[in-house]
Amino acid sequence: MKRFHRTLFGQVVIALVLGIIVGVAWPEFATSLKPLGDGFIKLIKMIIAPLVFCVVVHGICGTSDIRKVGRVGIKALVYFEVVTTFALALGIALAYLFTPGHGMHVDPGTLDASALSAYTSRVGGATDTVGFLMRIIPTTFVDAFASGDILQVLLISILFGVAVALLGERGRPVVHLVDSLSHVFFKIIGFIVKLAPLGVLGAIAFTVGKYGVGTLGSLGLLVALFYVTCVIFVLVVLGIILRLAGFNILKLLRYLREELLVVLGTASSDAVLPQVMRKLELMGVRGSTVGLVVPTGYSFNLDGFSIYLTLAAIFIAQATDTPLEFSHLLLILGVSLLTSKGAHGVPGSAIVILAATLSVIPDIPAIGLVLVLSVDWFMGMARALTNMIGNCVGTVVIGAWEGDVDRQRAHDVLDGRVEVDLRDAEDAASAPGQA
Repeated sequence: MKRFHRTLFGQVVIALVLGIIVGVAWPEFATSLKPLGDGFIKLIKMIIAPLVFCVVVHGICGTSDIRKVGRVGIKALVYFEVVTTFALALGIALAYLFTPGHGMHVDPGTLDASALSAYTSRVGGATDTVGFLMRIIPTTFVDAFASGDILQVLLISILFGVAVALLGERGRPVVHLVDSLSHVFFKIIGFIVKLAPLGVLGAIAFTVGKYGVGTLGSLGLLVALFYVTCVIFVLVVLGIILRLAGFNILKLLRYLREELLVVLGTASSDAVLPQVMRKLELMGVRGSTVGLVVPTGYSFNLDGFSIYLTLAAIFIAQATDTPLEFSHLLLILGVSLLTSKGAHGVPGSAIVILAATLSVIPDIPAIGLVLVLSVDWFMGMARALTNMIGNCVGTVVIGAWEGDVDRQRAHDVLDGRVEVDLRDAEDAASAPGQA
C-alpha cells in the first residue's frame, strides 16, 4: 500500500484542506489562486473532444453488430428520461416537505435585476427546442472539435465509426490508427491528472476566499437541503438501481473517490470526464458502451441539475410568497424535463436554464433568481458530483443490461482485489472489457 500522501486521493484531500485554510486565513491571496483551478479544467477540456472521438469510434468498430450501437443508444435515452424524472420529482417533494423559502417574504420589486442581465440574455437559445437540436449538428467537421461541444463530437464519432465499421478490411488501418491515438490521449491525461491537487487547491481556495463560510446566511437551508436531496438521490435512488444490476453504490463511490474529490473542488464534472471513462473501462465495462453512454449522459442525464431546477424554482416561489397549485407543479416538472437537456455547454448554465424554466411559468417571478446567485457556486459542487455519479451508474446499469460488463473483473475491482491506478492505466490497457 502506498503512503496516503503519495496517492492521488491523499494529495487531493490535502489540497482540499489547504485550500479551505488558505481561503479562511488569506482571502485576498486565495482569490488570486483561481487560475490554478481554471487552468486545470482547461487542460482537461482540451483533450475531451479528441478522446471521446477515439473511444466512440474504436468502440463502434470493435462491435460486430452495428445494430447494437443503436440499441444501446435507445436504452440509454430511455434510462436517462426515467431517472431524470425521478430527480425532478424528488426536488419538488423535498422542497414542499421542508419549505426552505418559507418565511422570507421577499418583495420581488426590491430585488436588483442588473445581476441577471448576463444570464437572461441567453435564455432564448436555452428554451428553443429546435435551436437545441440544430446545435447538435456542427457547422463543419473541424468546428465540433474546435468548440468542444460533446454532443456534436458524439454525432460525428458515431457517423465516422459506423462508416469505418461498414468498410470492413479496408477500414482496419483507420481502426488501428484511432486505437493508437486513444492510447496517446490517455497518456496525456495521465500527465494532466498529476496536476489535479493544484487545480483543487486553487478552486477551493478561491471559493472560500471570495464567498466565505458565512456567505450562506439565510440561504443556508436551501444549500443544506440541496446537498441532502442529492445524497438521498445517490444512495437511495441510484443505489437501488445499481443494486438491481448486481453492484453496490458505496463500492462504486469508493472506486471513483479521486474523481469525486476533483469534482468537489472544481465544481465541474468536465474536469474528470476522460478519467471516468477510462476507469469504467478498466473496471470491466465494454468500451463501446462507455463511449456512447457517458458523453450522451453529460447532456441528457443531468440528475443533480434536475434536482436543482425544481428545488430552486419552488424555493423562489416560497420566498416571494407565490402560491402554487398542483398544475403549477406539473408544469415545472414538464418544463424542467425539457430545459435540463440543453444545460451542458451553455455558459452559466445553472442560472440560464433556471431562468429559461421560470420564463415559461409566469406565476413565479424570474427576478427571484437573484436570491440563488450568491450560493450558486456552493450548489454547483453538489450538482456536478451528482451528475457525474448518475452517469457512472447509468453506464454500469446499461452495460449490465446489454451484457457488456465483465462482472468478475468489476467485482474484483470494486472489492479491492484488483487495484487500478489511473496514472498507471496504460499498464492495464489489455484489461478485460476493452472494446
